[in-house]
Amino acid sequence: MARRRHKKRTHIGAHNGPSNTVSANSSASRSPKTMVIRVGASEIGSSVGQLVKDVRRMMEPGTASRLKERKSNRLRDYTTMAGPLGVSHLLLFSKAPTGNTNLRLALLPRGPTLHFRIEKYSLCKDVQKVLRHAKSGEKEYLSPPLLVMNNFMTSNVDNASKPAVPKHLETLSTTIFQSLFPPISPQSTPLSSIRRVLLLNRELRKPEATASDAENHQYVLNVRHYAIVTKPTGLSKGVRRISAAERALKERRSKKNMPNLGKLADVADYILDPSAASNGFTSGSESEVETDAEVEVMDTHREKVHSKDQADVAHASDTKHQHHDRGTHKRAVKLVELGPRMKLRMTKAEEGVCGGKVMWHEYMHKSEAELQDMERIWEARKREKAERKRVQKENVERRKRATASGAKSVDGPEEALAEDNSDFDSEGWDSAGSEAEG
Repeated sequence: MARRRHKKRTHIGAHNGPSNTVSANSSASRSPKTMVIRVGASEIGSSVGQLVKDVRRMMEPGTASRLKERKSNRLRDYTTMAGPLGVSHLLLFSKAPTGNTNLRLALLPRGPTLHFRIEKYSLCKDVQKVLRHAKSGEKEYLSPPLLVMNNFMTSNVDNASKPAVPKHLETLSTTIFQSLFPPISPQSTPLSSIRRVLLLNRELRKPEATASDAENHQYVLNVRHYAIVTKPTGLSKGVRRISAAERALKERRSKKNMPNLGKLADVADYILDPSAASNGFTSGSESEVETDAEVEVMDTHREKVHSKDQADVAHASDTKHQHHDRGTHKRAVKLVELGPRMKLRMTKAEEGVCGGKVMWHEYMHKSEAELQDMERIWEARKREKAERKRVQKENVERRKRATASGAKSVDGPEEALAEDNSDFDSEGWDSAGSEAEG
């Protein structure tokens, strides 16, 4: 008799069941995740579409890099799926009818939202064309970049005349950008995992700027994306090339950069002879690498485990020659730009996700009386929303009691269901105030 077949892919006991899912309290679910979205899909143009792809590349690995948008998709579609997928931020790229390219950075699930106008941008392919030694690798994108923020918080001396944005909004924008990437712990984060740098630099107003200049440059951010490159220092170019060739042989890479030693009798001729392919010690500055900083790092190669006697002899030799830096070597640190570049200008900050009370606006300024009227309007909307939720909850409870007792509802099942679904509104997604605030 044949053995009975058990379905293992879609039934209870399958290997893709709850045992393999990520728990809500795990570190993977707590790490921030982003969605970079084109609003309007093909209507924004090819250049902005390529910019969206470059930003997705920059935000890896915690982003949906293969997200496919449709022209019919709405914001509600993405916010509905953000909760089950664990998405914490939305980056919405859109293009206005006037030709301006805009970026909205929303924090899920209840906001706030920062609105930016992209004044200038350069794609990754444009940045790589102007570099002499462009870098494009895959290992750099396996870990999140190191976030460096400059001039986000201004001092009281700079704000003596008139601040560009209120102090609490500076703190808010700083917190939102810091939450884009997981925090780094100096004690537990390995240095080898930090391969990229995302630089956010805020342009401050000049002291001699006039009123018109202050209006044109209020809150401007420059975005740059770099790869961290390290090279050993104190070595000639010939030694570095031989070391690179040895690594290429171990990793089975291309042999086109191998040095040609066929016409030389000894490797010392290649290293010490200045005329040997112009790779010798021609000057004292040849062994120096163009860099801004040098750091000492620990050797990561494996060492042979010695016996106790051999370890005592090695320790005595180190003490005699005063080699206190055993196991360390100097490396030069250099940044190579990857792209994209963006110049962002904040135009508005509002509560909620792309639809709420405006906290700050670059162009529209309201008086105290107008602000009080706006507060009263929003308080009335909150009370109406709370009343709708209360009525909805009562209707649900009444239906449950009627179902349990076997009796029909007073209003009828179809009427009660329509009443329940018509007023459904989850907290944090209210978009009723966007039109009133402009």
